[in-house]
Amino acid sequence: MDLYAFPPIAAILDAAYALLMQLIALLEPVAGSAAAAASVILLTLLVRAALIPVGISQAKAEQTRSRLAPKLRELQKRHKRDPERLQRETMKLYADEKTSPFAGCLPMLAQAPVVAIVYALFLHSAIAGHANTLLTQQLLGVPLGLSAVGAVTSGAATVATAGVFAAVIAVIVVVAELTRRAFRPPIDESADASPLAGAGMARLAGALQFTTAVFALFVPLAAALYLATTVAWTLVQRLVLRRRFPLATA
Repeated sequence: MDLYAFPPIAAILDAAYALLMQLIALLEPVAGSAAAAASVILLTLLVRAALIPVGISQAKAEQTRSRLAPKLRELQKRHKRDPERLQRETMKLYADEKTSPFAGCLPMLAQAPVVAIVYALFLHSAIAGHANTLLTQQLLGVPLGLSAVGAVTSGAATVATAGVFAAVIAVIVVVAELTRRAFRPPIDESADASPLAGAGMARLAGALQFTTAVFALFVPLAAALYLATTVAWTLVQRLVLRRRFPLATA
């Protein structure tokens, strides 16, 4: 059974299709043949603007976690031989502070359906029973429904394809490196430090910044544009909000 043919999902895709087609018509006098790509970028900006309150909530959560870090380290020292007690005391601490260790995860979760919708719109030849004309849209001669891996495996890779995908991936990688440097987690090398605060975990956290670039190789160009735009927005937003909600100093 085709999941995207399920009536509620098909209706959502059809509504997203209609919205994107309206954006393309709106931008075509200005962007010309790149109107579809521009509409994906504009859609991304609209989604991220709607999620600004969630971003503020995430920044507040990061600030709270930094404030609680000394108390958490003290709990880890006190109950390091009793993991169950440590877990209970940790959750109690978060409950007393009216927060959660998972606070701040909402922006990523909220965007997942949008990425899935953009992915589907440039993957299927038919949307809700009608032809999907989005598949005819291009950016500098590269179809928005083509992925970098798909272009290579199908033999459809051209100089234009390589250039467009290289530019998009380069944006994601540069933003990932800037994010890694700007938000490098503190390293606690003390004997009693949690394994989550060590140098190895810090390196892993830094490496995870680049997973979006790997993911972008496998999705249609339209979805890769969405990812590049959203990581750039995220970096700027986090820099602004970090000034507004600075982390607690040790």
